[in-house]
Amino acid sequence: MIPNDPMILLSYVNTKLRDSYSSLDEMCDDLQIDRKELEQKLEAVDYTYDEKLNKFM
Repeated sequence: MIPNDPMILLSYVNTKLRDSYSSLDEMCDDLQIDRKELEQKLEAVDYTYDEKLNKFM
């Protein structure tokens, strides 16, 4: 289960992307996370996924 708090979620996702996954799609597929829902949660606190850097900024 992923964190519900947006700022903790941000840290969790960026750490997973940095340490274990080469893309957001790969992470979402592996962890069975809805990518659109994840992006919406993080966009609500002004973070968007940067594909080149493989992290939310």
